[in-house]
Amino acid sequence: MQALIFAVEEINKSPDLLPNISLGFQIFDTCSVLRRAAEGTLWMLSGGQEKVPNYRCGKEGSLAGIVGDSGSTRSILMAQILGLYRYPQISYFSTSPFLSNRNLFPSFFRTIPSDAFQSRGLAELILHFNWTWVGLLAIDNDYGQLGIQLVKQELIKAGACVAFIENILTGQPNRNAPHIVKVIKDSTAKVVVVMSSDSDFMPVVEELANQNVTGKIWVASESWSTSTLLAKERFQKVLVGTIGFAVHGGQMPGFEEYLNSLHPSKSPSDLFIMEFWEQTFSCKWTNLHNLDGWIDNKTIHACTGEEQLEGSITNIDFRIPFSVYTSVYTFAWALQNLLHCKPGAGPFHHGTCANISSLHPWQLLHYIKTVNFQTEDKTRVFFNDEGDPQVIYDIVNWQLSTMTTLEQVIVGSYNLSSLDWNTLNIDNAAIIWAIGDKKVPQSKCSPSCTSGFRKVTIPGKPSCCFECVPCPQGEISNKTDSVDCQECSWNMWPNLLQNMCLPRTIEFLSYNEAMGINLATIAIFSSVVPIGILVVFIHYRTTPIVRANNWSLSCLLLISLCFCFLCSLAFIGYPQPEMCLLRQVAFGLIFSFCISCVLAKTITVVIAFKATRPGTRLRQWTGTKVSYSVIAISVLIQVCICVMWLSCSPPFPEYDKQTQSGVIVISCNEGFPLAFWTMLGYLALLATVSFIVAFLARRLPDSFNEAKYITFSMLAFLSVWLSFIPASLSSRGKYTVAMEIFAILSSSWAVVVCIFFPKCFVILFRPDMNSRGLLMRKDNDRK
Repeated sequence: MQALIFAVEEINKSPDLLPNISLGFQIFDTCSVLRRAAEGTLWMLSGGQEKVPNYRCGKEGSLAGIVGDSGSTRSILMAQILGLYRYPQISYFSTSPFLSNRNLFPSFFRTIPSDAFQSRGLAELILHFNWTWVGLLAIDNDYGQLGIQLVKQELIKAGACVAFIENILTGQPNRNAPHIVKVIKDSTAKVVVVMSSDSDFMPVVEELANQNVTGKIWVASESWSTSTLLAKERFQKVLVGTIGFAVHGGQMPGFEEYLNSLHPSKSPSDLFIMEFWEQTFSCKWTNLHNLDGWIDNKTIHACTGEEQLEGSITNIDFRIPFSVYTSVYTFAWALQNLLHCKPGAGPFHHGTCANISSLHPWQLLHYIKTVNFQTEDKTRVFFNDEGDPQVIYDIVNWQLSTMTTLEQVIVGSYNLSSLDWNTLNIDNAAIIWAIGDKKVPQSKCSPSCTSGFRKVTIPGKPSCCFECVPCPQGEISNKTDSVDCQECSWNMWPNLLQNMCLPRTIEFLSYNEAMGINLATIAIFSSVVPIGILVVFIHYRTTPIVRANNWSLSCLLLISLCFCFLCSLAFIGYPQPEMCLLRQVAFGLIFSFCISCVLAKTITVVIAFKATRPGTRLRQWTGTKVSYSVIAISVLIQVCICVMWLSCSPPFPEYDKQTQSGVIVISCNEGFPLAFWTMLGYLALLATVSFIVAFLARRLPDSFNEAKYITFSMLAFLSVWLSFIPASLSSRGKYTVAMEIFAILSSSWAVVVCIFFPKCFVILFRPDMNSRGLLMRKDNDRK
C-alpha cells in the first residue's frame, strides 16, 4: 500500500510525467474475503460509500483503473465485473493462468508472471537437479490447484514421477496439517513442491517442526519463497535448504527513506500506519485499545509516537512493493500517451483522441495494452497479448546467515526472454542444502541402474519405480538408467561388466595352436608310411608275396592311402570359401577310391580262388579289367553325389557366435547336410560290402589269401566312422573338425596296418617265408 502511495506522490511531483495532472487513489482492504472483494469493486466503480451498479456518484475525478487484488481467486471475481465496463485492472500478485484468457478477462493485466511460466520453470528447476521422485503440496484455491497441475504435467512430460499430491485445506483451522505431515513423513520422496501462500503454509510448517521432520527439500513458489513469516528461528531445521522462484525485484530510489519518514502524527486518520507502527515496535495505541489486558505482557507496551523507524525496518522484501510500483507507473504512462495524442491521428473513430478529463475506461485500456517504458532502475515494462509481463524470476535459496537467521540468497534466474535461449541459470556452488552441505540431495523412487543393467518397471507403480536387471547375453548398456540394452556387433562381445563391447575371440582349427600342429604333423608323417611301403613293394615286386597280392591294386591302394592322410590337412587352417568346397569333396572322392581299391582286391581274391576249380567260367574274369571296372564304377557314383551336392547347396564358411559366449566359431557349413551324410553313407556302404565279401572269403587257402586282413581293416574302418557320428554331433567348433581329422587318420591307419604291415613284416623280417616253394608247399600240405 505504501508503495502505491509512494508511486503516486512521485508521479505527481514529476515535471515530465503527467505535468499539471494529479493522480489520486482510493484504498479498500478486501481482508482476503471474496465478498469484500466484490463489495470493494462495486464501491470503487460507484465512486462513493454507496454501491450503485452502472452509476458513478463521485465527482472529484475519473476512475482510471484498479491495482489489485493480490489473490488470484479474488482477482478473477473482480476481473469479471471490471471486464464488463472495460476498466483496466492491473494485479501485482495474481498468478493464475486462468487470468490470461482474454475472452473472459479482456481488461486484466498483471506485473507478475503467470503460473503457467512459473510451473514450467519449477519443473525445469527440479529436473536440473535430477530429482525424479517428487511430492506436490498445494492450497485448495485457483492459485494452488491450477499451478500444481501444470507442475505435474511438466514433470510427467519430462519423465519424472509424482509421489503424492496433497491439498492445504483453507476451510480447516489447522489446514489439514497432521494428515499432510504424515504423508510427507511416510513418503520416500525427499523433494516437495509447495504452491501456497506463507500464511496458509504456516500451520503445516509448525506441525513439521513439532514432529521434527527434517531432511526434506522444499521447492517454493513465488508466493512464499521470500516470506519473512516462515523465516523464523524455530523453522530453521525444517526449511533450511529451501529453493524456489521469487518475483524479480527492482529498485525504487527513495522508497526506504519514504518508509522511514512515516509517522502517525502526519496521518492521524490513517489506520494502516497505526497498525504498521504497532507491528514494528510491538506496542499498542492507548486511544485505540484498552491496555488493561496487556499489563502483564512484558513484550507489549503503549506506543508513544517517539519511536524511530530509521534502523527498525530490516529484512523487508521490496519485490512485491516494486510490482505495485510498476503497476501505478503503467497507469501513469498510459495516461501520458493518451495525453500526447494528436487529434486526427488518434487511435479511435476517425482519428479522434480521448479527453483525459472525461475519458472512458475502454479508451485508457487501449493505451494500457501498448504501454512500454523503463523504470528508474532500467526495468522494461510491457505486456503481451494476454496481458502478461516479460517472464523473469529470481531463484532463491534459504540459507543460515551469520546471525543464525534464515535469509533468501539469490542463486540464479529464470528468464524466458533470454537471447541465448539459456533460460535457467543456476550457480550450483552457491547453493547450501543443509547446514554446511553443498552436495545435491537425491530424490528417486529407485536407485539408478548402473551400466550393464537396464530398467524394468514394476507393475502397478510409477515409471520412476523400477528394478535393475542385467542386460541379456550379448548386449550392453554403457550409461546410467538405460531403458534398453544395445546388442554388440557380430564381431564384438560384452565384457564381464556388460558395459562395453570387446572384439570376439575367433576360433578355428589353426596351424598356430598345439592341436592343429600335432594333427598336421601326424598327417604328414602318416602320409610317408604308404609311400615307404610302396617303395618296399617296388623293390620286392618280383617276390612271390608281392606278386600273389595283386601288385597293381596294391600300388593304387597305397597311393590313395597317402592322399587319405594328406586330405586331412585341408581341414586345418582358416575356412576359406574354396577350402570349404574342397575339403569334404576331396575327402569323399579319395576315400571312395581307397575303399573301392580294397573292394576290388577282395573281389579279385575271391575270383582267383574260385577260378582254380575245374570247369569254372570265372577264368575270363581274373584279369585287371574287373578290378579297374569296380574302382571306376565305385568312384563314379561318389563323383555324381558330390556334383549334385555342389550344384544344389555347396559348403560355405559360417560364423557361429551362438555356440560359445564371446567366441566366433568359424567353420564350414555343409550347406546340404543330407548330401554330406549321403557321401559318408556311401563310403560306409563300400566298406560294408568289402567287409562282407572278405568275411565270406576268409577260409580260402592262407598263403595267398588277403581276405582275413581285409576283414579286420574294414571292421576297424567301420568302427571308427560309426564312432565319429555321435562324437561329431556332441562336439562344437574346432573340436568337430578335429574329430573328423582323427577319424580320417584312424581309418586310414586301420587299412595300412591290417592289410600291409603283415606283408612288410614277411618281406623285411622273414624273407625265408617269401618263396614260391614254401607257399606251394603250404598249399599242398593244406590240400
